[in-house]
Amino acid sequence: MKGKKIILATALAALGSPVFAAAPEIDMGATFGSLLLVLVLIVFLAWLLRRMKLPGVTGGDNGLQVIRQVVVGQRERIVLVQVGEEQLLIGVTPQNISMLTKLDKPLPVETRTGNGEFAQQLSKLLKKQ
Repeated sequence: MKGKKIILATALAALGSPVFAAAPEIDMGATFGSLLLVLVLIVFLAWLLRRMKLPGVTGGDNGLQVIRQVVVGQRERIVLVQVGEEQLLIGVTPQNISMLTKLDKPLPVETRTGNGEFAQQLSKLLKKQ
C-alpha cells in the first residue's frame, strides 16, 4: 500500500507542475523596429545598386554610350550617342526619336565619371566658402 501512495503522490505532483514552459512574451516594439530596419536596408541597397549602374545589372554596354545631352525644351533634348566608332546626333521627344545627323569628325569622349556640370558647380560653391 505504501508503494501505491508513493506512485500516487508522484503522479499528483507531476500533474500539479506544468509540463510545457510558458511561451515567452513577444516585444512588439523590438519586432517592429527589426522589421523596419530590414526594410530600410533593402531600399538602401536597391538605391545603391541603381546609382552604381553596374553593367550586369543594367543590361550591359552593348557598344552604345550617351556622350552628351542638351535639354532644348520641357521634355525635348538633343543627344550625342556613340555607336561603336560612329557618333550620331539624335533628337528625342516624348513622341519621337529621330537621327538628326551623323558626325563626320567624332568629338572626343571624356573619360571622367559622373556629371561634369555638377562637379563644376560643386567646385565653384566650395571655392566661394
